[in-house]
Amino acid sequence: MTKKIGFIGTGVMGASMVRHLLAAEYEVHVYNRTKRKADALLEEGATWQSSPALVTKNSDVIITIVGYPEDVEQIYLGEEGIIASAKSGDVVIDMTTSTPSLAKEIYHAAKEKGVAALDAPVSGGDKGAKAGTLSTMVGGDEEAFQKVLPIFETLSNKVLLQGPAGSGQHTKMANQIMIAGTMTGMTELLVYAKEAGLDMNRVIDQVGSGAAGNWSLSNYSPRILQGDFSPGFFVKHFVKDLKIALDEAEKMGINLPGTQLAKELYDKLMEKNGENDGTQALIKLWWNK
Repeated sequence: MTKKIGFIGTGVMGASMVRHLLAAEYEVHVYNRTKRKADALLEEGATWQSSPALVTKNSDVIITIVGYPEDVEQIYLGEEGIIASAKSGDVVIDMTTSTPSLAKEIYHAAKEKGVAALDAPVSGGDKGAKAGTLSTMVGGDEEAFQKVLPIFETLSNKVLLQGPAGSGQHTKMANQIMIAGTMTGMTELLVYAKEAGLDMNRVIDQVGSGAAGNWSLSNYSPRILQGDFSPGFFVKHFVKDLKIALDEAEKMGINLPGTQLAKELYDKLMEKNGENDGTQALIKLWWNK
């Protein structure tokens, strides 16, 4: 089992994930576009590298979790990127929510160099990353999956290989489609309950214990009542995910009107400068906080 891991992207999710790897006594080499976001990790034992290429050259397994598919493409397929710098036998794991087609492109480019590639987006938000209880959805080859399973289990409480390259990203799209429905439902529940003059905490307690209980209600509604719109997951990244889901649905010839409506609502929030809020900030379309 490898002990040398490269980790690129030490933001809201990545920093907590690196901490779990350090606690499990892995040697972790990190890179982030903004170095100060990695400073605390360096004090805790991570090693800084000044480029994705250097992270790759100093590691056997390279994990990435960045913002957008274009970032993934540049980091992996650029002239000084991960694939160009990887050694035969390495495993590269993209945990960014990206496109299935890009995951397949990375897989084939890696395979030509004797490198295994897995697409492994996660769900669980900042809380899941901090607790090490993420749900990790993996696409790629069984052999590579088994090789790095202990690493996934350090970060997650649910890890499943969903199929060949791109399957992890398709599964994450299914996940985001469900979240789109629960976020709009939770928001409208709160708007309705407030307008009806109900005690909001009692409503959340009651509804959450029945058939309407869900992760968004349990984790985000308390933040909303406290006026906490800090990002467990950025609005701008959720809009990106919903666009990917809708694009993929169009390719498959299916119509997802609920997901389309959720995206339109989040687009409105983006227009109101909500892109760097957490997804629970959707309530701002109704409440001025």
